[in-house]
Amino acid sequence: MAMRKIPERLYKYRTFSNRTLDALIADQVFFADPSTFNDPLDTKPTLDTDIDADALAGILSRLVEQRVNAEMSAAAKTIRYRGPKTISHIAAHSRRRAEQVVAEIRYHATNPEYDIEDPARFLFGQYIEEELLRRYGKGIFSLAERADCPLMWSHYGDQHKGVCIGYSIPPRAAGDLHKISYGGSRLIAASAVAAMLDGDEEARHQVDEAVLTKKAVDWRYEREWRLVGPRGPHDSPLEMEEVVFGMRCSHTVKFAIVKALTGRSRPVRFYEIRERHGRFLLGRYTLDVDELSASLPRRALEMYDHFDDLSGEA
Repeated sequence: MAMRKIPERLYKYRTFSNRTLDALIADQVFFADPSTFNDPLDTKPTLDTDIDADALAGILSRLVEQRVNAEMSAAAKTIRYRGPKTISHIAAHSRRRAEQVVAEIRYHATNPEYDIEDPARFLFGQYIEEELLRRYGKGIFSLAERADCPLMWSHYGDQHKGVCIGYSIPPRAAGDLHKISYGGSRLIAASAVAAMLDGDEEARHQVDEAVLTKKAVDWRYEREWRLVGPRGPHDSPLEMEEVVFGMRCSHTVKFAIVKALTGRSRPVRFYEIRERHGRFLLGRYTLDVDELSASLPRRALEMYDHFDDLSGEA
């Protein structure tokens, strides 16, 4: 697998929300379910059935058996079930379920209404695709290489009213970070899936890349990297280094975030996005925190206190 150079900083564009506060104040990241992504083709590879139906059946059987085994083992652990022969019972049930799935597909493939040359090969390919997606049941935390991309601010930064959080990548998190490649084919060879199941590391990388790290060329402006982890909110494995405020981000939001992060054990730098004079470009500039604090927090009725003082003098 080709070596990747991880940028010094990677950025998360966010609207101002409760989840953003969790990211900033509680130092959490949220690994999203890929099915919620705005690109319906994202994380959805197509299987190239480059081997015969019997070989495909073998792949599907192994995938189903592994999945059912993992699901039942997790369930037994959750309820703390340690009955006699638990492991052998789970293994036997997983094997029977895999055999059942393969038998059902072979039966459906005999349907004369299928107007294709090899129905079994087609159906096994479809089910393998589904099992591959189930296998990759993890979440994704998407990051970008730039903090000054106008399109990213428009699409993910609440029309420039949000924030962009800058992270550095500790070495222990680098192994779960994947760079997105744009364009090319969505195909993954069934023979590569078979090799992956046999323990071939290069084949595993090929399958991982097909599922996790390929997007249509139209998305290349994102310059995306993906951190993969268990779905949902978790303590961040990244180091938060900076917060960048969008051009339209309100002064009150800026003030609230700056104050919330004051006294943090590892200080965070603050920046704001401004337009570059006469050009269709944005720039990142240091935020003047002292100027921001000079006018906030504000008490609206304070102006009337001066008039009350004058009234008392009369």
